[in-house]
Amino acid sequence: MYVSARTDYAVRAMLSVTVEHPRLVKAAALAAAQDIPLSFLQGILLDLRRAGLLHSHRGVDGGYALARPAEEITVGDVVRAVGGALTTVRGLPTTNAIYHGAATGLRDVWVAVEEAIEGVVDHKTLAELSAVPTP
Repeated sequence: MYVSARTDYAVRAMLSVTVEHPRLVKAAALAAAQDIPLSFLQGILLDLRRAGLLHSHRGVDGGYALARPAEEITVGDVVRAVGGALTTVRGLPTTNAIYHGAATGLRDVWVAVEEAIEGVVDHKTLAELSAVPTP
């Protein structure tokens, strides 16, 4: 699995918001805390908001907050919000890979890789990673 800078920044930003929850966090503060270029982070935050992972509030006292409890947001949710599919084969969904002859079994390998990745990222929540105690 290739983890892009965009994906890494998104997870780090979400963890910073998690630690500050329920306080609102400004984009500039997130960028400074995680050493992320602000202009790049703003696009990431927009994707996270569109995916229903963050709420944004305008104004002087505005900022970002989690849209759901940290216990209900997985790393996989964040990765998919900013990067799409967890794995692809030649840019297509893993399940669409078609092979013939000697390579016929290769699709099963790529599907197994995808399932293994899902097994990690879909079972690790922001609460677990940020050590936020669950109520």
